[in-house]
Amino acid sequence: MAISDLDLPTGVMAHSLADTSRLAEALASTVAEALDFAVQTEGVASLLVSGGRSPVPFFEALSIRPLDWSRVKISLVDERWVPVDHDDSNENLLRRHLLRNEAAKAEFVSLYYPASSLEAAAKQAGQAVSVLKRPIDVLVLGMGEDGHTASLFPGNALLEQALDPDCPDLCMPMVAPVEPRQRISMTYPLLASARLQCLAIHGQGKLKALNQALRANPLQMPIRAFLNYPLEIYWCP
Repeated sequence: MAISDLDLPTGVMAHSLADTSRLAEALASTVAEALDFAVQTEGVASLLVSGGRSPVPFFEALSIRPLDWSRVKISLVDERWVPVDHDDSNENLLRRHLLRNEAAKAEFVSLYYPASSLEAAAKQAGQAVSVLKRPIDVLVLGMGEDGHTASLFPGNALLEQALDPDCPDLCMPMVAPVEPRQRISMTYPLLASARLQCLAIHGQGKLKALNQALRANPLQMPIRAFLNYPLEIYWCP
């Protein structure tokens, strides 16, 4: 299967790249151009990215792009509720692979707070990300083979609320099916406000999951909520 075989909604663009290196470079160029445009026209820019190991080549490619990073605020679409120095921390990953080189000048907005409960931490995260320029300039999502994106996992008790276009919360507590289970996720209205929305996926498994999501309900496969204009999909085998 190729991404051109998918019956994508009108306005959704698909880019097929030869390998992860070319995908990282293409995505980094698109993101850097959009951020630079926002900085040049509005003075500041906002970027939301996904954690995990898959985006590392993209992070490293983006970190060396020349633009006025001091005017860019970066945050994560979700975070594991673990200390920042923990191996599972998305912030830790970002600091090692993106917030360096040229991008070291960017301002990072953390989602992790050592509160009394996950719910309290999510509330603090929501208050913290309220400083981000909105609408968000650039959003880069990933996707699991179960159709989750950010930490919007199928089966979560709060998923329907988090996917509600009128959800008043910027961040919500979520539970993952794998360790570390406690997560904090940005909600649909904040994520979907982004002017440029990108989804980066690799391999046949993710492509088959994406094809399945096109015919699914967002509560079954949450990525479905984002499969609309202005999404751009970047895929490689």
